[in-house]
Amino acid sequence: MTISKLQVEPALPSPPTQAQRFGKAREAQAIALLEDYVELIADLLTVHGEARPIDIARRLGVSHPTAVKSINRLKREGLATAQPYRGVFLTEAGHAMANRARARHRVVVQVLEAIGVPPETAESDAEGIEHHVSDISLRAFARFLRSNNAG
Repeated sequence: MTISKLQVEPALPSPPTQAQRFGKAREAQAIALLEDYVELIADLLTVHGEARPIDIARRLGVSHPTAVKSINRLKREGLATAQPYRGVFLTEAGHAMANRARARHRVVVQVLEAIGVPPETAESDAEGIEHHVSDISLRAFARFLRSNNAG
């Protein structure tokens, strides 16, 4: 079935329900930025032993000042520290967030691949989905993957 053939539900949810859904999406978008940064910083530290703001900016496709602004936010949130001429380092909380984001990403990629999405597309799509999927859905994804592998 193509997307154009899917039925669109004409009824709107109640205002409080709809407001809650949109609020949850806005919150996920705010957290997504932090998760992307800590995940990348963790990867750079693992692979290169350092995470310099210029490298972070280049890999995220943002300007150096934008990366510095976001790194300062990570520091305010207690997720990272930075030392002059030594780059950015994650706190324990930053490492925990990076590990959670990485695990969510892997589960989403595996589900997408299990339903036939090509690997490169699954990786790309997972970058957005991983930040918005609820823990309930994520647990369902994990159950689906376990049952798929058992069969």
